[in-house]
Amino acid sequence: MTLQELLLKHQPSFVPLFHPDLSPHNTLMMDFSIHNPEMKQLDFNDIEGLNRFVFEKINQWSKAYGYGGYMEDREIYRRSPLFAISPLEARSIHLGIDVWTAAGTPVFAPLEGRVHSFANNAKYGDYGPTIILEHELENTSFFTLYGHLEEESLQGLFTGKRIEQGEQVCCVGNYPVNGDWPPHLHFQVIADMQNKKGDYPGVCSQAEKGLYSQLCPNPVVFFPQLG
Repeated sequence: MTLQELLLKHQPSFVPLFHPDLSPHNTLMMDFSIHNPEMKQLDFNDIEGLNRFVFEKINQWSKAYGYGGYMEDREIYRRSPLFAISPLEARSIHLGIDVWTAAGTPVFAPLEGRVHSFANNAKYGDYGPTIILEHELENTSFFTLYGHLEEESLQGLFTGKRIEQGEQVCCVGNYPVNGDWPPHLHFQVIADMQNKKGDYPGVCSQAEKGLYSQLCPNPVVFFPQLG
């Protein structure tokens, strides 16, 4: 059984990451892919302008959240040398989903687990404060990553700390602390941490897409009303 199949099997037992849960009524599907012509009009280095773009769209449709991004090919990562593989190639395939919402919004554990690792990945364009939880279902371990958080979310954490299902894990951070992004949660499912701690690639190259699609299955399983 693949991790994706295992998660789908247990999906009815998961609890929402956000209160209220994301649904078609309160969530705007957002497209940051290279195929969206609006991306050509944005200056990705202008964080204030990028923030206005995101939240004016959400407010225009009277929504509480923006959502999207799994396996999306994004131009936006070319703003930071962090994602450059070479002068001609960048990591641009997004491996998690983004939930765009107000800074300070609490995020809750969808199932029980423990703290695997955490760090403040403070480089420009990076995750900023990051928490990774380890979970187990049917003797299979996997991980969930929470990125772009408030710095206070890291306080009181230690490796192995137990997190109960439904317990608040963190809060959505604001720029510049969150890696200099408009407020949102980067949420990612990971099958194998590959000995990494406090960090894990959230973006890959086109050449790596096949590998990472297996290592990082679609997190929409944790947002059943949007699946």
